[in-house]
Amino acid sequence: ITIPDSVTHIGDSAFDGCKGLTSITIPDSVTSIGDKAFHDCFRLTSITIPDSVTYIGAGAFSRCFKLTSIVIPDSVTYIGNGAFSRCFKLTSIVIPDSVTYIGDEAFYQCTGLASVTIGNGVTYIGKHAFYKCTGLTSVTIGNSVTSIGDSAFSGCRGLTSITIPDSVMSIGDSAFYGCSKLETIIFKGTEEQWNAIAKSTSWNENTGNYTMVFEK
Repeated sequence: ITIPDSVTHIGDSAFDGCKGLTSITIPDSVTSIGDKAFHDCFRLTSITIPDSVTYIGAGAFSRCFKLTSIVIPDSVTYIGNGAFSRCFKLTSIVIPDSVTYIGDEAFYQCTGLASVTIGNGVTYIGKHAFYKCTGLTSVTIGNSVTSIGDSAFSGCRGLTSITIPDSVMSIGDSAFYGCSKLETIIFKGTEEQWNAIAKSTSWNENTGNYTMVFEK
């Protein structure tokens, strides 16, 4: 499919359920991708998002089961709820510094994800954002995140290390529940700062016997 250069917005559900679609190039004229724009495109393996796009809507690429890689350009500021949920074949993701918001369930059950880098512009990681990303082994959270949502990394049973910045002020319910192989939490601050973070009583239930490392 070729999208004309005159298009500035890919509408909600524009290609929803296009099960025969395998690849698509989005022109530089597009600035936003609507909700469920490519939802249920089961055979989509690759997609190029241009630097013009600033907004990726809710469920935009959800259930693209064969999508193996995607580059989120530096122009994107918003990743909506469930934007890449159940993209089972994704192996790594780099969220650029331009992104400020990662929605609820944004990468829900992306079981093939092995590594995630969250840029320094992100302030909020949504509820269930990386829920049951069972292949995830390490996570680095950028320096602007203030809140880690409920169950954000719950069920990431392969996760061995996570780096948390001293900007974090709250960690939600079951944020790391069931991360049974967790070995190290690196906190980019002092022990006093860590203790001052508002943490749910269940934030670290059923985690591994991890070690806290303070790097300030």
